[in-house]
Parts: sequence; structure tokens; C-alpha cells
Amino acid sequence: MLVGVISDHKTVHSVPYRTSCRALGVSEAWFYKWRRRPSEPTKRETRRAVLAERIRYFFDRSGRTYGSPRITLDLWEEGWQVSQNTVAEIMAELGLQGRRPPRRRRSLTRPGKQKTAPDLVRRKFDTIAPNVLWWGDMTEIDTGEGKIYLASVHDAFSRRTLGYAMGTRHDAALVSAALQMAIATRGGQVDGVIFHTDRGSEYTSEAFQQLCDRWGVVQSMGRVGSALDNAAAESFHSILKVEYIHRHTFATRTEARLKTATWIADFYNAKRRHSAAGGKPPVEFERIIQEARARTDQEGRAA
Repeated sequence: MLVGVISDHKTVHSVPYRTSCRALGVSEAWFYKWRRRPSEPTKRETRRAVLAERIRYFFDRSGRTYGSPRITLDLWEEGWQVSQNTVAEIMAELGLQGRRPPRRRRSLTRPGKQKTAPDLVRRKFDTIAPNVLWWGDMTEIDTGEGKIYLASVHDAFSRRTLGYAMGTRHDAALVSAALQMAIATRGGQVDGVIFHTDRGSEYTSEAFQQLCDRWGVVQSMGRVGSALDNAAAESFHSILKVEYIHRHTFATRTEARLKTATWIADFYNAKRRHSAAGGKPPVEFERIIQEARARTDQEGRAA
């Protein structure tokens, strides 16, 4: 079947319509809808065209990972009055699709021989304040020079990544470096924080236990072979892999370290909306809550 290419005069050229749509970056449904439109666009059509441009902008800004729920939040913040269903419809017309389901990853957990900690969390990963519960885990990243390993630490309250470290070995030194960065991020005020992990030998090591004891960090561990016991950390690595790592190729370990660290600090913590943080990025969510509590305290003292 042959159809025309879009032009000011609607001139018909003999080219396959699928090729035309691919070249223009639009779906076939959108193409036919455009062909049937009146010569002068209505106000509704003009608004929808501008809305489509903003949807594409926010989709691209997210690294082409956001679905309609998060893009709708971006639009609301910009002042648009639009439903999530409308955003989803326009995204479908434009051929925009958010992140795909994650690949099943190989577990790095190797049970240690040292004494393990009890499970103080029992799959309850939400808290009412920062520095009540942290969780951590490790994952691997492929590069042209071989694998590197990422250890990370997160706050359950905001889902913020507080600390991370990357290296060629997944050992006690790596997870200790990630925890030390998290402690520094919180200004050393971490006495009594529960840190939940799996029972890998890195976390049960004497060196890591001593680090936790020195700072008053209370260890908690899920059961061996139960991913759900550390589901929150598994979720972060799924997001990292699907939204960033699997979309890029790293020639060297250094490149992987730099770009992954930039994604965590500049996008995940500062820009990526998280449903568990009220639809806000983790850093912004913490700031909003901190300011609200400061106002409440000030009003209480004034009263």
C-alpha cells in the first residue's frame, strides 16, 4: 500500500507509509489522524500538539524511561491540567514507551561463615523519618575491560542513595566504602540507624561488623535465598539496570564508574520521581519534609 508523505500541500508521493512514519518518529495511527484533520487546526488540536511536544520533552529528559504516571506529574508541576489517561494516549500515538521489565540478574550473595544479624525489618520497608532504616546491596556492571561491582546504601524514608562504591571485587572493603559515604552524607549522625542487607559474606565480615559498631549502626539481615527480604534494594538495582545500564555500553571500568555515579547523583537522587516519595525526587522530598517540620517546630515554640 502506498500513501503520501506529509507536506504543506498534502502532495502524494509514492513511498511506503511505514517508512514515512519511522522517518517522522510517529505512529501510523497518528499519521492517519493527521491526514484526516481539517486544514485549520482547532484550539483543542493546537493545545494537544503543544502537549505532545511537552510529553516528548519530559520523556527524553528522563532518558526515555518515564511512563505516563511520572510524565503526568511533570506536566502538573508545569501547570498543565491533563489526566494520566490522556498522557498515556498521546504517548501511544507518538510511539513512546517507558522502561521494559528487567532481566533476571544473577545473585552475588555468598553466605558468610560469620555470625549473622536478625531480621529487624521483616519486609516493612517504609519509615516516617530519615535515618531510621537504611538498606544496601550489590550488583555487577559489564564493561569492555570486564565487570565492576557496585555497592550502595539507601534511606527507606526518601529512597535516596546515600552512599555507593564501585570496584573490581565485591568484598568487605567495597561495602564498607559505600556505608562510610552514607555516614558522611548524613554528617555522622547515624547512631541507632538500622542497616538491612542480605547475609552475604561481605556484610557478615568482621571488618564490616566493626565499622557498624563504631558508628552505632544496627545490622539487620534477611534470610538466605529470599530476594523479597531485601526487595527494596533489589528494586533500586532493577531501576538502575533497566533505565540506565542496559541502555549504554561502557568501554572501560573508569567510564562505567563515572557515568553510573553521575546517573545516581544527578538523575536518580535529584530528578527521578519516586512513588514512595510522594512522586518527588528523593532529595527534593527530604527538603520539603525538613522545611515543613522546621515550620511546625517554630510555630510550636511561638505558641
